[in-house]
Amino acid sequence: MARSRIEFLRHTFRHLKNQCNLVGMRGPVNSIPADSNSASDNSATDLSRELLRHTLATLAYRGGKAVRNAPEGFSDFQAGAGVRAPGQILAHIGDLMDWGLSIAQGRRTWHDSNPLPWEKEVERFFAALKKFDDFLASSEPVQASIEKIFQGPVADALTHVGQINILRRLAAAPVKGESYYEAAIETGRVGADQAASKREF
Repeated sequence: MARSRIEFLRHTFRHLKNQCNLVGMRGPVNSIPADSNSASDNSATDLSRELLRHTLATLAYRGGKAVRNAPEGFSDFQAGAGVRAPGQILAHIGDLMDWGLSIAQGRRTWHDSNPLPWEKEVERFFAALKKFDDFLASSEPVQASIEKIFQGPVADALTHVGQINILRRLAAAPVKGESYYEAAIETGRVGADQAASKREF
């Protein structure tokens, strides 16, 4: 009887799979929770989501500075043949924010908007940012890669804000530069009410 039990144990420990099963039975000290990878993935996703929200706040801050106090008629300013007017660019930024939200919600729909009057387009810009940020701040799952949302609509929008700044200079209404590293940009602050610049030049 003793010999058969010894043979059974030898057979058991000869197979790695059975050894692993026995190690897993030792208790929580040496075992890894079954959902540890899932918890790690969720934490990484939350961090990415917060970083994307901070990027939207950055877009609101930089974009707000680009569109604030624009001179009369700036919306239709023509820098040259084939160059989009500022109003067209701002409308495109609004479309990008709508598109980014639709991607995050799993719909991925695009719409080309006709430019509204400048002040209305500015309002639309901030409204679209808020809708996007509100979704990211909610518990609703993001239905796409956050990295791809950033590299597509969000990064594109930041580029277009730079174009508006260039057009402001060409229109003899330049926007002052500043140290954006020192700017008081806050996650969730995506409206027209932005902090005053700390260090302009």
